[in-house]
Amino acid sequence: MSGAAATVRLGHLYPAEMNIYADRGNIAVLARRLAWRGMALEVTELGVGAPVDPAAHDLYYLGGGQDRDQAVVAEDLVATKAEGLRAAVADGAAALCVCGGFQLAGHGYTGTDGSRMPGIGILDLDTVAGPTRLIGNLAIEAELDGEVRSVVGFENHAGRTRLGSGCRPLGRVVHGHGNNGEDGGEGGVGGRVIGTYLHGPLLPKNPWIADTLLRWALAHRLGDAPVLEPIDDALEERAHAAAVARAAGGRRR
Repeated sequence: MSGAAATVRLGHLYPAEMNIYADRGNIAVLARRLAWRGMALEVTELGVGAPVDPAAHDLYYLGGGQDRDQAVVAEDLVATKAEGLRAAVADGAAALCVCGGFQLAGHGYTGTDGSRMPGIGILDLDTVAGPTRLIGNLAIEAELDGEVRSVVGFENHAGRTRLGSGCRPLGRVVHGHGNNGEDGGEGGVGGRVIGTYLHGPLLPKNPWIADTLLRWALAHRLGDAPVLEPIDDALEERAHAAAVARAAGGRRR
């Protein structure tokens, strides 16, 4: 692999505004797992007012934020980034959108007062605020590229998200609430875009998700996904098992 080909280009959307769930920890995991394999992660911060060049990045990350920050971000996403992001994912770029980012990746978010935050529609889903927050440890059975794995994290959201026909759940809820506390689904996947309410952050305890995103991003960069060398994930697996045990102590569907 050439030096350029061995670099994954990540566009970090709104790192100042959407970073309340240790979101930089997810990016640190991506960088480290590439470094262990002799590759690199090139991170470009795309804040308020910055446009998105659809050809500039292989992977995008959008985290969660406070309601006030999320409202600012929603307006800016539509004004300066929506067209570029839609073109990028249509061309095969990958994306991970967590919590508030998951909501804004859909068609929009309607608050309890009826106010509407627009989304960018890279996932076919819509979110409406509920009367209570759905909070707690969350465990799901997730499926990506035909492989099923346990995925764990923490959820804390008032939104009730429902998927359209163009989006499938990331997984089935085993312990916790999920997208809306009713239909048993969690997250959403469309193409190479993953949206989820799982945070804490997500990737340190779920390296399989991290490697899937990296494989998709490298496929975008190279035209073909390379086989990633296996990594000793014994520590991550222990953290994962501990999170599953915590989730099992909570509400079970």
